[in-house]
Amino acid sequence: MQKKSLGRLALATAVMGLLVTSSLVQATEITVSAAASLTNAFKEIAQNYQAQYPGAKVALNFGASGALLQQIAKGAPVDVFASADQETMDTAEKQGIVAAADRRDFVKNTLVLIAPADSKFSFRQLSDLNQAEVKRIAVGNPASVPVGRYTQHALEAAKLWTALEGKIISTQNVRQSLDYVARGEVDSGFVYATDAAIMKDKVKVVFEVPLSQLITYPIAKIRASTNSEEAKRFIAYVLLPQSQAILSKYGFQKP
Repeated sequence: MQKKSLGRLALATAVMGLLVTSSLVQATEITVSAAASLTNAFKEIAQNYQAQYPGAKVALNFGASGALLQQIAKGAPVDVFASADQETMDTAEKQGIVAAADRRDFVKNTLVLIAPADSKFSFRQLSDLNQAEVKRIAVGNPASVPVGRYTQHALEAAKLWTALEGKIISTQNVRQSLDYVARGEVDSGFVYATDAAIMKDKVKVVFEVPLSQLITYPIAKIRASTNSEEAKRFIAYVLLPQSQAILSKYGFQKP
């Protein structure tokens, strides 16, 4: 009897081992390409997602929305795309990279002008950037960085874009603009309110920049995704109250 019990135990252990091995083989990994401003929030959301779904793995890729779209268009194996503006996602839709039905707006942000925490400059309005003492202004490249496009729209509306072009230091994404200001390498910079909030000890918000359009972030599944169901599940998770609470913690607003 004892031998039979031991045999059954060995068999059960072997079966369990096969099941565990099988589940590891079936573990699904998705790649999420997201705007640089989402870095902190999405890292936390992805960690929670993997904790809730042990068989899932989320690989995160952050950068300027336009640059990320170029990577996807060239065949980068991405499953989910989260952009910091509608324009980039519109382009993705026109190129057939995402479907209109799969798009969801999930957060809203604001554009702010920041300066180093110890800055002596007095900025009250955009025209103050025209002061001769102001030499360098960090602005995301409008060709690929949404925050740069929002900045250009704001400065053009104030009839300042051409006047300030000689002072503009072009950056690859919003976090680079933030770093330049935090290190005192520029006199001011344009970033999202959420980015300024993570470096309160090194930068100060001068004022919120008025815009004629809302800054809303869309997220969508890539049509060519080989892990379509997992991509849908991650997007649904981002829209859940617990994920929205994380985004709110980092300063994002409801769309």
